[in-house]
Amino acid sequence: MGEGFAGEVLGRFVAESCWEDMPSALRHEAKRSLLNNLGCGLGVAKDPAVTSALAVMRNFSGAPVATVIGQRVKLDPMAAAFVNAIACNLLDYDDTHLATVIHPTAPVAPALLALAEQRGFSGAAVLHAFLLGGEVECRIGNAVSPGHYARGWHITSTCGTFGAAAGCAKLLGLSAEQTWHALGIAASQAAGLVENLPTAAKNVGVGNAPRNGMLAALLAEQGYKAAPAAIEGPLGFAHATGDTLDLAQITEGLGTQWEIARNTYKPYPAGIVFHAVIDACLALREEVGAAPEVIASVTVAGDALLLARGDRAVNNERDARVSIHHSAALGLVRGRAGVADFEMPAVTDPMLASFRAKVRAVLDESLPRGAATVTLRLADGRDIQRTVVYPRGSFERPMSDAELEQKFRDNAAIGGFADRSEAGIAGVWGLGEAPDVSGLMRALA
Repeated sequence: MGEGFAGEVLGRFVAESCWEDMPSALRHEAKRSLLNNLGCGLGVAKDPAVTSALAVMRNFSGAPVATVIGQRVKLDPMAAAFVNAIACNLLDYDDTHLATVIHPTAPVAPALLALAEQRGFSGAAVLHAFLLGGEVECRIGNAVSPGHYARGWHITSTCGTFGAAAGCAKLLGLSAEQTWHALGIAASQAAGLVENLPTAAKNVGVGNAPRNGMLAALLAEQGYKAAPAAIEGPLGFAHATGDTLDLAQITEGLGTQWEIARNTYKPYPAGIVFHAVIDACLALREEVGAAPEVIASVTVAGDALLLARGDRAVNNERDARVSIHHSAALGLVRGRAGVADFEMPAVTDPMLASFRAKVRAVLDESLPRGAATVTLRLADGRDIQRTVVYPRGSFERPMSDAELEQKFRDNAAIGGFADRSEAGIAGVWGLGEAPDVSGLMRALA
């Protein structure tokens, strides 16, 4: 894409991109991302974290034109995007770009769907804008990793704001320069803290990403401007929130090598780095039988991120979804890891609580991110070990379209929308040919 400021390069990339030039496999991946994410949103429609956010935003909403997933209400686009992003990300069941640990869809798609519902944009325009927004957020994420996350910035919320701004800029038809300014404005709004992940404050960061990204694009549309180097300048986003920017991660291969194509989808509602732990424990359970009492201790080895995220006490559902100990217990005691297995009844289950105490986490720097080695010490003194480098749902072992459809059905049923499943699935698969998003959003209402 040539040299220039990071925002300038990205602005030109977004503004000049043509839907007709997007590879068919990439277009299909956009639909897979939406199918996965919207199902996650339906599954938690009755969760207090969602209904409370809805109650707050409803009191301040403008014209009710944008659907809130799984609710009997519409809000203004910013408010709807806020609530829908919370819902789609709430259970840690949404997609993941492993290199950055960004969940790409929740911060971007809710803004695009809400804006499209307000202004009548086509389904193809939404898919195109999503791919561009997802690419921008993942590339900026690559460029500031790993220092950004290590310093405590919640990368889904921060980089997701850039993705939402880029996607909304594309939908609005902004020029390259306007898009550049939208990204610069987004740089002043990108926030969210890792320390808050076990609390509802995490939801606020994720909800603000599409809301603030949309605001950035709308302000740029009206002529607002930002500093040319708002991303990489001496006092810009990258320096303020982490290490120096690796500009090559943004510019090299832009438009030909797609980071958003490396998106992955979860078979388990837990942090992505725990999936290898679950897979290894499920396999070991098959090997030793279903009697957890024969297991004296469990050692889980993984990289620094696995330990930093997951070596924790389990006091609530949020802890459970990012716990090495709970993941191991589910795999070895219950032999499953579904949505219910991370809720409070599972957290307080005496058998699981007792087994979690047998689990020890250790660092193994030789293992790549997302991998884990689980070693069982049996009561008779034998050790049994299993290493999983590529868990189910990873880029190397992706979920199929049929599996994603079933995940959508399962989530919809949990939320009480089983009767809407097939319409929702058909709406996503047919989005590229739809003149607008109204049909899909009706199926999700």
